[in-house]
Amino acid sequence: MIEQLDTFSPVLLNAGLAIHNGDWNYTNISNPFFRLYLVLEGEASLTVKGKSYSLLHGHLYLIPPYTLHDDGCSGPFSLYYMHVYDNSKQALSLFDQYECPVSVPAEPFAIELFKRLLTINNDMALQQYDPKSYTNEASFRSSLIRSDQKSIGTQLETKGILLQLMAPFFGRARTVAICDDTRVLRAVQYIREHLYSKISLNDLAEQCNVSKDHLIRLFRIELNCTPVVYINKKKIERAQLMLLQGNKTIKEVAYALAFDNISYFNKQFKRILGKTPTLYIKESSLIR
Repeated sequence: MIEQLDTFSPVLLNAGLAIHNGDWNYTNISNPFFRLYLVLEGEASLTVKGKSYSLLHGHLYLIPPYTLHDDGCSGPFSLYYMHVYDNSKQALSLFDQYECPVSVPAEPFAIELFKRLLTINNDMALQQYDPKSYTNEASFRSSLIRSDQKSIGTQLETKGILLQLMAPFFGRARTVAICDDTRVLRAVQYIREHLYSKISLNDLAEQCNVSKDHLIRLFRIELNCTPVVYINKKKIERAQLMLLQGNKTIKEVAYALAFDNISYFNKQFKRILGKTPTLYIKESSLIR
């Protein structure tokens, strides 16, 4: 865990106090950043990976990056919120190695931490709450620039507050063994470090010192999928972020991730996310 914290590089994208009245109803949300909520009052619901949660006063909620979820409320509801992008370059993120609970009781000082965070980052609040309004090129790049322009003192204090709010989740987290077989782990690390390259089964088999057929069997046992399915999943996750950053077209993103066939890229994108890259862009207001 210590090594992971040394390389953990959070960038605050948005933070604020949101007051709703039956207008917090959004579905099929999935972003490259993670979210922290502190519920103040009212009633609302959160559905994460198909499981529903009633949002409770005085509780913190954590939604990892690339996690499909829905929001819903039918009356008055307020919460502190924070969107954070992990800009670290390590192959495996904190969320790859630990499975956190969605909800934990907030410590008495959590509300003061949020208040302090908003005081030193008073220009990071969302102007609109519809995910389509802030999951877009202009908003993402603007948030990155604002965070980067903060003083080193503000950046350090922001990271410190974030770590304190995350601590209760990781204190209750379950260590995730991505796989028990060290050969598959080597293959996984190789895949994540070479997402911009064409990765063949021969490459992976060589990394693991096994035959291609045996590698496929190991992946099915350890990860319940084939190496090709795993490679495509990780490449499409990276494609989401690249499209969000907005400096490449769909074709350029596909080629950057070593997809030679655009049709195949589109097919995999839709299989994994349930929508085509074009629809993803339109829904995220990333119109080129």
